[in-house]
Amino acid sequence: MNTQFIVGKWLSRFSLVWLSLSATTTFGGVDRTLTLPPEGTPPSAEEIARQVYFANHFYAFKNFSIERRGRTMTVLINRSSSGKVSATALERHLNNNYQLTPDEAIQSRDLAIFHSGKLRGTGMLVTEYRDEQKNKDYMVWLPALRKIRRFAQPQHDDAWGGSVFTFGDVTLRKPEDETHELIGKKKLRTCLGTIDELEGKHYRYAGELPERSCRHINKEVYGLKSTTKFGYWWYDYRISYVDTTSFADYRTLYFKDDELIKVIDRDWGLVDSENGSDPRALFWKYWYGFDLRTGQESWAVIPQKVVNYNKKRRNSFWTEKTLRKIKR
Repeated sequence: MNTQFIVGKWLSRFSLVWLSLSATTTFGGVDRTLTLPPEGTPPSAEEIARQVYFANHFYAFKNFSIERRGRTMTVLINRSSSGKVSATALERHLNNNYQLTPDEAIQSRDLAIFHSGKLRGTGMLVTEYRDEQKNKDYMVWLPALRKIRRFAQPQHDDAWGGSVFTFGDVTLRKPEDETHELIGKKKLRTCLGTIDELEGKHYRYAGELPERSCRHINKEVYGLKSTTKFGYWWYDYRISYVDTTSFADYRTLYFKDDELIKVIDRDWGLVDSENGSDPRALFWKYWYGFDLRTGQESWAVIPQKVVNYNKKRRNSFWTEKTLRKIKR
C-alpha cells in the first residue's frame, strides 16, 4: 500500500478527536508563572483572557493527565445532524515541568493515545517551544506503518469531520488573536448543555454519562466579548461567561452578523492541590458543543477517576520512545 496514502488517511482522522489534546501556546508571558490579579483590583479584559488561557492549559500543574483506569477512559462523542452517533476513547498526558531558563527550549509536551475506533493504537506527541516564533512539533505514531510521521500545524478554522469544534476553539487561538472587552458581571442562570438522549445513560468506556451540570448556577461571572482579528472569519465575535474567582469559562457564545451560531459549554471541577491556594487548579468534567446552523453536537466526557496531576514521572515519558511502545 502507498505510504503517502496511509499517512494521509490517518492524519485526516485526527480531525475527529482533537478536543482533549489541546497543545499549549505562549502569549505575552502566559505560562505557569502567571499570577492571579491583585486582590481588590478589577482585572482588565486582556487580563481575564490571559487567565482563562492559563486555566485551559493547566499551567497550575507540573503535569496533568486524563489516564486509562482499567476500561474507563475519556470519551469524545459526536452526534451528526441526522442523529448518527460515534465515539472515540483516549488518554492524554500534558507535561509543563520544564525549566523556565534560557537554556530550556521546550515549553510543554502533550501526549495522546487512542484506544478505540479507527484510531485505535495511534499516538500523538505535540511539543511547544519557548521560542514563540518556532512552530509546534507534531509527531504521530501510525500503527499501520509502525512508524512515526510529522505533520504541519492545522489551520484555526479546520473542523474535526463531524465534530462541532475547530482547532482554534481548543488549541490554536491565543488571546492576542482577538480584541477583548469586559461587558460587565452577572450571575450564571442556566444549566450547561449535554446530548439530551445520552444524558445519564451507561456508555462504553465512560460508564454512566453525566446529567447536565447545574451546579454553577448563581456563580458570578464576567462577560468577556472577544472580537476576532482575522478577516472574513467564520465568527465575528464571541461572548464568554468567566468565573470571577477561578477564571473557568463555563459558556462561550459565537456570533456572526449578530446572530448566535454556536455554543460551547464547559463543566469545570476544582482539584485538591497540595497547597490549595490556586483557584485555577481546575479540570474539565465535560465539554459540550452545539452548532445552531447544522444541528450537530459534540460531547467530551472526562470521568473524574481518570484525572491525575503532579504525578512523579520522568520527562522521558514524553518522547518518541513512548510512542513506539503503543500497542495496537
